[in-house]
Amino acid sequence: MATTRENGSLYTSIDHKVATVEFGHPAGNSFVAELLDRLTKEIDKLSNNKDITVIILRSEGKRAFCAGASFDELTALENLEEGKVFFSGFAHVINAMRKCKKVIVGRVQGKTVGGGVGLAAACDYVFATVDASIRLSELTIGIAPLVIAPAVKRKIGTAALSELSLAPTEWQNAYWAKEKGLFAKVFDSIKEMDKELDFFTQQLSTYNPEALSEWKQVLWEGTDHWDRLLTERASISGTLALSDFTKNALSKYKK
Repeated sequence: MATTRENGSLYTSIDHKVATVEFGHPAGNSFVAELLDRLTKEIDKLSNNKDITVIILRSEGKRAFCAGASFDELTALENLEEGKVFFSGFAHVINAMRKCKKVIVGRVQGKTVGGGVGLAAACDYVFATVDASIRLSELTIGIAPLVIAPAVKRKIGTAALSELSLAPTEWQNAYWAKEKGLFAKVFDSIKEMDKELDFFTQQLSTYNPEALSEWKQVLWEGTDHWDRLLTERASISGTLALSDFTKNALSKYKK
């Protein structure tokens, strides 16, 4: 059952050595600041849990995987400090996922926008369905996908990032995302995806956790500067969000 909580929901269940983290929000599984903070802390906690080897990141329901950052919180920003804090939410989550000692497997069942694309990109391996179209819509409201760009670029490269971000009203389908490297596997149905996801993660959980941890560090080589980089990007995003262009664009969306 989907959550109706204003601040969203976050649940973790552990089966053998696999931890499943499920987030939810009534507005298309979007993220308010509080939910991003909770997810960051949960990933940090699981990173140090010696009883698990793998983390599955998923969202509630059968529709959207993640609609990105909260539209309501974005429209309520009043000053630069609030803006920086707001955009730092995804920065903290991506950095937590990057530094996590466990392999993180994403489960993307539906459409994904903005920060949700960043979350998928920060996973180490992603299962998706044919309904998992993606879009970076930030430019339409006067901001840019600055915070998530390093994670997305790491997975799909500069050319694909340009294609995705400079056509902010266009959806790219799941097979485009797979071809570019964002998704590892695409399935015709959620049932089929979940069957393969369970097999894959259970098998992964039998491997030497120390080897997995060491290998994950190799896969994320060259990203040690992201703590500073993503914070700087959050500050720039906060400034853009306060611009007249963005305020006007957001007021039109609200109407």
